Amino acid sequence: MTDTPPDHLSIDPRSPHFDRDALERGVGIRFKGNERTDVEEYSISEGWIRVALGKKMDRHGRPLTIKLMGPVEAWFQSGGEADETTTDGVKPSTSED
Repeated sequence: MTDTPPDHLSIDPRSPHFDRDALERGVGIRFKGNERTDVEEYSISEGWIRVALGKKMDRHGRPLTIKLMGPVEAWFQSGGEADETTTDGVKPSTSED
């Protein structure tokens, strides 16, 4: 398994960009320098995220979403062999000063 998350990922099972394995592993998203936990879909190469618009629903009962443009970073939160994150979310330093 690779250590980089997919370029385009969605949490909607009907989407062609849905990837159950990546979602089970946990994907962290940073948008414009802020960590976001409410992302429905993202694209790193196109530079956008899609988030729910409050508690509003469409006529099919799915949340209404809005697309926000800006720099997007993604990473796996757990499950990788190279996952050495400590409990406070900071990777340990490898240099010995």
